[in-house]
Amino acid sequence: MPINQVKETLKNVPQKPGSYQMYDANNRVIYVGKAKNLKNRLTSYFTGSHDHKTTKMVSEIDHFEYIITGSEVEALILELDLIKKYQPRFNILLRDDKSYPYIEITREKHPKLQVTRRVSNKNKRLFGPYPNAKAARDTLKILNQIYPLRKCQTLPNEPCLYYHIGQCMAPCINKVDANEYTNIIGEITRFLRGDIKPVLQTLETKMAQASENLAFERALEYKEAIESIKVTTEKQAINLKDLKDRDFIGFAYDDTHIALEFFFVRAGKITARDKKIHAYYVDPVEEALSYIIQFYEFYPAPKEIMISEPAWKESLSAILNLPVLTPQRGAKKHMMDVAGANALETLSTHKSKVNQAYEKTFGALEELSEMIGIPVPYRIEAFDNSHIKGEFPVSGMVVYQNGKPDRHSYRKYKLEASSRQTGDTEQLEEVLYRRYQKVLLEDLKRPDLIIVDGGIHQLNTTKTILASLKLDIPFIGLAKSKDHKTDYLLDQDGTTYELKKNSRVFQLLSSIQEEVHRFTITFHQNLRDKGLFDSALMDVPGIGPTLRKRLIETFKSLNRIQEASDESLKKIGLNEKTIQALRDAFKETV
Repeated sequence: MPINQVKETLKNVPQKPGSYQMYDANNRVIYVGKAKNLKNRLTSYFTGSHDHKTTKMVSEIDHFEYIITGSEVEALILELDLIKKYQPRFNILLRDDKSYPYIEITREKHPKLQVTRRVSNKNKRLFGPYPNAKAARDTLKILNQIYPLRKCQTLPNEPCLYYHIGQCMAPCINKVDANEYTNIIGEITRFLRGDIKPVLQTLETKMAQASENLAFERALEYKEAIESIKVTTEKQAINLKDLKDRDFIGFAYDDTHIALEFFFVRAGKITARDKKIHAYYVDPVEEALSYIIQFYEFYPAPKEIMISEPAWKESLSAILNLPVLTPQRGAKKHMMDVAGANALETLSTHKSKVNQAYEKTFGALEELSEMIGIPVPYRIEAFDNSHIKGEFPVSGMVVYQNGKPDRHSYRKYKLEASSRQTGDTEQLEEVLYRRYQKVLLEDLKRPDLIIVDGGIHQLNTTKTILASLKLDIPFIGLAKSKDHKTDYLLDQDGTTYELKKNSRVFQLLSSIQEEVHRFTITFHQNLRDKGLFDSALMDVPGIGPTLRKRLIETFKSLNRIQEASDESLKKIGLNEKTIQALRDAFKETV
């Protein structure tokens, strides 16, 4: 957007709270923000100097829009909704995060205990998180030894082993009073919330009984369970005066990254911890706040949250509807300081790794952009073809988003057989037309760059197809050396660019070329094998579509069918006459 047009647009922006959306030249939302004063915030982007990151983002802004809200908290809620909707690349997004193990008491007529990673703020019978699945399973094992809830996924028709060893009430054959379940669930809940004395007393009683009955192995199991509970409790206690569930969130940032450290304290113990590090583009405090709220949309919130950044307090309290505090003294202040120190250590230790990953992806994309003179290609679609002398022709398309494979967007194409043994340009012409006609008709996301395998002929084909569809999308061709390795690229004008083997661009492009080749070849092999199956079995007397499908699914390859015994062929429905016809057919094809 020209600067004079920006200034004219800014004149009409009100001095009110709201959310704003930055768009690039392709009308894609690249950043969503919120502001107490929209006019001041938006003006700040286009006046004065900025650091490298913000300058980079501003350089890609073509225009902006905004939505007025009644308060800053409403603006934050709207911002989060728009971030989920548009997934802007300059916002910090909660994605690809690990899930934490929890112990769940299921809400069923006959409840059971289980370890789960499927969590919901609505589920009040979730306990955790645990540091890892083993810790959760060990706790579950102890509880299952003591409390006779059902262990099976579905009720059987007769009692199982757990009933006979006293670890299940067998609701499959017995009527269990609902009050009995209520009492058991109450005891388990108290244990998982930190009241371990009743469970220890029960285990000690069972251990004594087992010893008296000379069941020494069982007594040893109870003893180990008691020791495990005591060690775990003593090791994790942090000496808070109450057993309230609370999270401590430490925060640190520098000029490029933010780091968050989560300590999950449950019943006076640190049950788990986690750390996050992200690059940011505008305001580190606001972007960290946005991430935290996204986090608690996915994971159950505790009774209380402790934070090191006072600026988050009002928004977090309003949106999460729970107490948010910044401790000033005592054990809570100490724990908060520890979380902050860990966040600072995370920032120091992991920043170099993040920078390296950034250079391999965004750095390589920016270098490619400068090399061939196009906007940064955040979305790349690459194509490759495969066939055997014109038979079984296929194409594959892989998509790289922000320098990484987006496998959900990969596509396979069966093509028309070519009249020539090498119909590469005909195949390319067909797949490009089919792909980008669909993009136009269904208004799909367009790539910033198209990569085809080959040289000038493939480039000319690409140019013709895109021109016929009136699409202005940059494209390049990747040529291979004699040993079939990525060698050099040609831009859409036919200009050749040598690729230095140690450059970031070479590493990115060669990985794309290898990936699309692997994807296409795999598809071709599967299709070819199926075709050879069909052709080899098509004319065998006695083998119709049903038996042919059964042979393919059972033996997977022609060689395995040839080597199969008569007994194994009879098992899937072939009689002796059909088996002999199959053997004869294979002899004729040798």
